[in-house]
Amino acid sequence: MANTKKNQNLMQLVRYVHGMVENTDLEKHRQSQDHIGALMGNAKEMEYKEVDIDGMYGEWVSVRRAHMKKNIILYCHGGGYSTGSRLYARTLTTKLAASTSMDVLCFDYRLAPENPYPAALEDGLKAWNYLMLLGYGARDVIVAGDSAGGNLALALTLKLKEEKRLLPRGLVLMSPWTDLTSSGKSFTEKAKVDPVLDKEYIDRMITAYAEGQDLKNPLISPLFGDFEGFPSTYIQVGENEILLSDSLRLHKALVDANVPVRIDRFKGMWHVFQMSPFKTAYEAMEKNAEFIYDICR
Repeated sequence: MANTKKNQNLMQLVRYVHGMVENTDLEKHRQSQDHIGALMGNAKEMEYKEVDIDGMYGEWVSVRRAHMKKNIILYCHGGGYSTGSRLYARTLTTKLAASTSMDVLCFDYRLAPENPYPAALEDGLKAWNYLMLLGYGARDVIVAGDSAGGNLALALTLKLKEEKRLLPRGLVLMSPWTDLTSSGKSFTEKAKVDPVLDKEYIDRMITAYAEGQDLKNPLISPLFGDFEGFPSTYIQVGENEILLSDSLRLHKALVDANVPVRIDRFKGMWHVFQMSPFKTAYEAMEKNAEFIYDICR
């Protein structure tokens, strides 16, 4: 009982904080997110190094100690394709670099509505090609992402497959947004409990990113993709999010395609809860690290 009460209080706090950041003025929304990321994501034991990826901002996040150099993580940030940045993503990339002791590269892909589909995917490919030019092999790279970044991680892998290129070693997806047709049951079933997302917000993001497009295009809604030959994938999702179905149906599609895949559903948790500075978030990051170690052996 005490746990339920604690969880409800936590969800109210999340709803409140999210309400402070949420702004229909996109520029203000983006600035608030960057501010939160810079505030909560900075850690003394970490090093943040800016890079220019053919005219696109990128940032390496590394631990300031001896660490693994062979494998790295390419991180795709969330934000509905309309907001978010490498700064905002520090709440996740910092934890990921610390728990895995691997270097993480996060990049500022172009945002909608100024730059709708396929701008973000083109920039994802640009970041991938940058790593290949640095001398990494496809199998040295784990692609990770949250929310729209989970969508981008999947779309990037589908695009590489379409181009008959080598695929990353694995995928780590936190609350991935996989279906822009919004056809999952959780859209209605979890509408009242989700403290972060609602259908109105998602509809705005879809219009900004993919207006006039075929929403069943797998590069827009990866759920409808062909996953044969896909790399090992790990999915984390909160039980209390309207995008729960996006993860559950992706998991089923990957199982059907004989892809090695695992999913963890976190009771009482919300969309990308891993950003928050509390115990369950750190435990989830440890699980991400365990999965990455397993596939890099």
